[in-house]
Amino acid sequence: MNPIKVGLLGFGTVGRGTFDVLRRNQEEIRRRAGRGIEIAAVAVRDVKKARDAVGPALPITSDPRDIVRHPDIDIVVELIGGAGPARALVLEAIERGKHVVTANKALLALHGNEIFEAASRKGVMVAFEAAVAGGIPIIKALREGLTANRIEWIAGIING
Repeated sequence: MNPIKVGLLGFGTVGRGTFDVLRRNQEEIRRRAGRGIEIAAVAVRDVKKARDAVGPALPITSDPRDIVRHPDIDIVVELIGGAGPARALVLEAIERGKHVVTANKALLALHGNEIFEAASRKGVMVAFEAAVAGGIPIIKALREGLTANRIEWIAGIING
């Protein structure tokens, strides 16, 4: 089975960490999920700096739209932060039928409803657990572990 192709938008601390974890754990991911995950391309501000980190084989671009519009990329991982350009890129990725992963709290706070509605219309997923409660795995627990329960509201003050 072909690997899932991932495009990274951003290569700062979180982007580099995501890159390293996915690359280092490819075999374990394949073993557990039954399908590999491959980073197909990275969008960065400084191509030369990223090239030194990722090596010569991986495509790198300074235009994040190249990732969003790449026909072979299945999942766009948004790691650029902020709400302006990130919103436009995430919505375009969704419109193109790509799943999205983000840890961008500002993006979700300001545009979450719009993003989730667009994803629902296109039948794609938006994964955002790293943006919630300092990465505590609450979203998965609510979606999968408590689906038989009727949760009316959740309140709390949680800071990562």
